[in-house]
Amino acid sequence: MLTAYAIDNGRLVQLHPEAGADWLQRSRWLDLVDPNDAERAAVASVFGLPLLDTEDVDELEASAHHVTYANGLQVNCLFFHQLEEQPRNTNVSFVYDGKRLVSLSSREIPHARLLRMRNQRGTLDLEDAFALLLLLLEIKVDALADEMEQAYRTLEDISRLVLGRDAEDLEDAIDGLAEQEDLVGKVRLCLMDGQRDLKFLFRQRSVLPEQREWISEMLGDIETLLPHNTFLSEKADFLLNTAQGFLNIEQSQIMKIFSIVALVFLPPTLIAAIYGMNFRLMPELNWPWGYPIALGLMVVAGISPYLYFKRKGWF
Repeated sequence: MLTAYAIDNGRLVQLHPEAGADWLQRSRWLDLVDPNDAERAAVASVFGLPLLDTEDVDELEASAHHVTYANGLQVNCLFFHQLEEQPRNTNVSFVYDGKRLVSLSSREIPHARLLRMRNQRGTLDLEDAFALLLLLLEIKVDALADEMEQAYRTLEDISRLVLGRDAEDLEDAIDGLAEQEDLVGKVRLCLMDGQRDLKFLFRQRSVLPEQREWISEMLGDIETLLPHNTFLSEKADFLLNTAQGFLNIEQSQIMKIFSIVALVFLPPTLIAAIYGMNFRLMPELNWPWGYPIALGLMVVAGISPYLYFKRKGWF
């Protein structure tokens, strides 16, 4: 899908083929989402810098992460979002030729939708296509901060389940902690990627002083978020270890009960096994009180270990 935008009075204006043959030439942002060959060819006809294949965009190792051209640059950015309720990092390749920005990705990211929503509300004030790139990165950093805030609230809810020490809640807590650990890890990767991208953009000579200040503010935000991300990861790891420890204690208690029950019934079982034999020369078989004596021995042999363990406080 190809969507073209011009910048008019600081706002984005979507362009359509019906607007004239030069609609692509008038564009300042060309957004390519899983484009077909015809759309790629149309963009290449008005854009002077090379574009990656869609498959290469998803593979960071397949191309250089940052590329500087004589009249522009290329930067591949990770954007964190929820896809079918699963945390995902989608790579988006941005190519800027000094006048026009092209974004290429395999799927649409919610950050672009948020940008268009702000544009409809009239809250944008874009100077050029490079400012558009910085705004998308700012939305990315703000979204990561929101994700971490939500992750903290989720971990607080899980911590109450863990400290409640209910066996069923502990199992649910472990599942939730595994999900949060995965989420926090992907957020951290996205933060580190954003930090690297912003430092690359900061070093570009064509960046205006006010844009450098903007980049510095975003770098400061990331520097603040990274320690908080580490705290969330450590908290999730602590709660996971605690939940597993409580489960081990619960299992140990169950095994302890079974061990005590087995030990309590072992002496009566031994007595019953001895007097359950049918040898002809067993003198006890002829005792008038043999049966009640055997029952009494089994009761005493079972109660004695129980009272001993109870006195020791073992259960």
